[in-house]
This record gives sequence, C-alpha cells and structure tokens, in this order.
Amino acid sequence: MNKKILIISLIVLFIDIITKYIAYMCFQTPINIIGNIFRFSYAINTGAAWSILSNQTILINIISIVILFIVYRYSKHFKVNNRNILAFSLLYGGILGNLLNRLFTNYVIDFIDIKIFNYDYPIFNIADSAIVIGIILLIVAIIKGEDNENKGRNR
Repeated sequence: MNKKILIISLIVLFIDIITKYIAYMCFQTPINIIGNIFRFSYAINTGAAWSILSNQTILINIISIVILFIVYRYSKHFKVNNRNILAFSLLYGGILGNLLNRLFTNYVIDFIDIKIFNYDYPIFNIADSAIVIGIILLIVAIIKGEDNENKGRNR
C-alpha cells in the first residue's frame, strides 16, 4: 500500500472517530447551524446507508471487510496520481471508521443532518462523506481511463 494512502486514511479515520465522539457528547439535543437546512443531531444507525439491513451488524461487518479487500485489490489497477490516492484514502478511512464503530458498539453514530427543498436527507457522518467522495473520485478516474495502468499510461 502506498504510504500516502495509509497516512491520509489514518487521518480520515481519526477525524471520523473524534467527530463521532463529539456527536455523542454534545449533540444529544440537535444544534441548528444554518436554520432548518443544516444541523448536528445525534443518531444511531444499526444498518447501512438509509438504515438498510438494520440490526444485521455481523452481515454488514462481513460485507465491509470484503469491500475493503476488494478495494485494496482494485486499487492496484489504477494509475497512481493525487486524485486516486485521495480516492482510495477516503474509501479506506471511511469504511474503517464505520466498521470500527460497528465492531465496538453494534451501531454507527451519525450526526450531520441536512434538509434541502423539504427533503430531510438521512443523517450521516464523516465516514459516510469520505466514502461517497471517494467513490465519486474513482468514477472520475474510470471515466478518464485511469482504472487500468496500461490505459492510463497510453493517454
């Protein structure tokens, strides 16, 4: 594994752990940041995204470990550049953040609460954000042909 990926992943993991602790300690009562649009609210999620597979912690943990392995194997086929390093770092840090939370508590702490155009988006956390941004960055890399070392070198 690339040393930069390891360091950035650990930073993402550390930020995720610290913010979840802060959420646990400070956001039991929701705190409005921008009116009704953006607030911090403590919530627990026993499932995955949008609470799918609720109370299936063991299954979600197994899926997370398998996905970590797949992402690691898949990362070797990408051109090494700053965007791809960041993408894989965010994925590792985010997946590990939620996995560790589930391993120690059987749930994930969520606290970022956004309501846009009367849609109350499911509450999420830093790890979730890191995973989504990492996936978006990988999609960009795939569109640019950087998902295959040979293709990436020929462009």
